[in-house]
Amino acid sequence: MKNIAVIGAGTMGNGIAHVFAMNGYSVKLCDISEPALNKAMESIKKNLWRMVAKEKISQERSEESIENIEMTTSLKDAVSNADLVVEAASENVDVKLSIFKQMDEFSPEGCILATNTSSISITKIAASTSRPESVIGMHFMNPVPVMKLVEVIRAYQTSDEVTATIMEVAKKLQKIPLEVNDYPGFVANRILMPMINEAIYTLYQGVAGVHEIDNVMKLGMAHPMGPLQLADFIGLDVCLAIMEVLQDGFGEAKYAPCPLLVNMVAASQLGKKTGIGFYQYSKETKDVSVAPKFA
Repeated sequence: MKNIAVIGAGTMGNGIAHVFAMNGYSVKLCDISEPALNKAMESIKKNLWRMVAKEKISQERSEESIENIEMTTSLKDAVSNADLVVEAASENVDVKLSIFKQMDEFSPEGCILATNTSSISITKIAASTSRPESVIGMHFMNPVPVMKLVEVIRAYQTSDEVTATIMEVAKKLQKIPLEVNDYPGFVANRILMPMINEAIYTLYQGVAGVHEIDNVMKLGMAHPMGPLQLADFIGLDVCLAIMEVLQDGFGEAKYAPCPLLVNMVAASQLGKKTGIGFYQYSKETKDVSVAPKFA
């Protein structure tokens, strides 16, 4: 396995392209937006330079990693010679099904089709292709160059051979792959998102403020980041989408998204990426403070 295509140049896509390129793979990074591709490459370069400055990699390896990445706005071009395609588009089932149909049509026989989805059914995605046995989940964690876990999710149809191959690929990326089965939220988000949702309910019901909720979990439970700030970093729209997948998949009231989360997403207060969520983020000063609404 040598040639990798990554579909989607957002935060996760550029991180996935980064780790493949840094480990010697030839990567084609694809996005319909050329500005998004340019932004992704700048982000990859900055992250590599930061690693050089911290003496985690050499300057030579940084330069080789950049040379390993080619950018394209053509999905057909991206996947036509790929051994593995990793889709990292937005967390929307219709978008993913559309992309997978194109990936299936244009990629060569024997190419493995993976998705970085954090909650959507791999079995459903696999069923939209002519090669369901070659479809699998590769759920990287954010930030991808730093976080060690890759949740490897088998669809109902995924073959043992494809699963074993992806487990080995993840290890070659210096990651720790853990195999799980395809149920709503898998393991990571089935556990994490209800906790975040409960933290939002705790704020919504006036039990405590943003600062208090996050610090109870940091100081009392040894979490490196409080659940409300973590939600901001994930993106409140993504949190809502995952809760909706859980609610739809399990049909239980305990998975109902908190009304405060629903309203914040409707108001486009999505967290760090929009500059405001439960916290307010300043691009100029890098300051972080509790959002005025919750102060």
